[in-house]
Amino acid sequence: MDRVTFEQWMKLLAGETYGWMLEMFILVLGVLVAAKLASKLIDKLEAKATNSANVWDDTLLEAARRPVVWLIWIVGLNFAAIIASEQLDSGWTPLLGHINKIAVVALFAMFLVNFINLAEENLIKPEPGQPPRDPMTVKAVAKLLRASVLVTAVLIAMQLFGFSISGLLAFGGVGGLAIGFAAQDLLSNFFGGLMIYLDRPFKVGDWVRSPDQEIEGTVEDIGWRLTRIRTFDKRPLYVPNSIFASISLENPSRMTNRRIRETIGIRYDDVAQLPAILADVEAMLRGHEAIDTNQTLMVNFNEFGASSLDFFIYTFTKTTVWTEFHKIKQDVLLKIADIIAGHGAEIAFPTRTLHMAPGSTS
Repeated sequence: MDRVTFEQWMKLLAGETYGWMLEMFILVLGVLVAAKLASKLIDKLEAKATNSANVWDDTLLEAARRPVVWLIWIVGLNFAAIIASEQLDSGWTPLLGHINKIAVVALFAMFLVNFINLAEENLIKPEPGQPPRDPMTVKAVAKLLRASVLVTAVLIAMQLFGFSISGLLAFGGVGGLAIGFAAQDLLSNFFGGLMIYLDRPFKVGDWVRSPDQEIEGTVEDIGWRLTRIRTFDKRPLYVPNSIFASISLENPSRMTNRRIRETIGIRYDDVAQLPAILADVEAMLRGHEAIDTNQTLMVNFNEFGASSLDFFIYTFTKTTVWTEFHKIKQDVLLKIADIIAGHGAEIAFPTRTLHMAPGSTS
């Protein structure tokens, strides 16, 4: 007995004229059922993945949900359209075949982009107990990966439609030179931004300043062309990224300590008390809970001033927070004033002594 094909069976069931219609109906129904089953399967897998300690299985399933369901719908409906095109002899069959291939490429690219986006979130905001990654580096790598996926998908799609990629790449090489000369500033800013992401001299939230330029403030955003800095008077400052390759830049946010460096003068009449004052001030600093004694700590008589005996203090606080530093500095200076007063001495202020010669009259 001869083997009956599915198409012949449809023709026997619905007749020669309407067999292809029944075939399309069954195909669309099968697509509906397959999409529903795929969605249910992903739901069950996600429920199991939620109970695991690994977040990457959840990420993979979430990224794949839409592309998988859409792939079933698009490819299935497109096959139905191919059946109708062949029966009606519309001439669209080759184009519909290409659309199937394009859909596969586009949905796979969509899956990769979804996965990159979710992975970026996982790395910047990890699960409790996991160390966070540097947001600036993660965002930079994610941007490069997304751009690579999209460019690759476009090139594959062009190849499927018969365009020569080799010719396009050759043209792109010549055109790239022309564009490079025409857009030197744009490219220098782009590579300047890339160097910021790679070298990481600062990140979003850092306080930066330059001794070469009038640049000082908090970094709010690092783009591929511009970096936005909020100055301390709350004005936005937009700096081209290429500038950072040619200037010196300080990053006070990464300081390990803040420095207290002050000169204090006492009266010449209190010279006998000076050694004891210096000893007590140094003892106070070494016993102060907010002073980092592992760093340089100096209390020394420094100069015979015009109207005072000057000594200086040089030390570092443990905190780098600006507001806390000033509270600590205030406390240190007030305690020094108490030490000076405790020895019966006084802090000097500018004075002038006038000596009158004997026998002179006013």
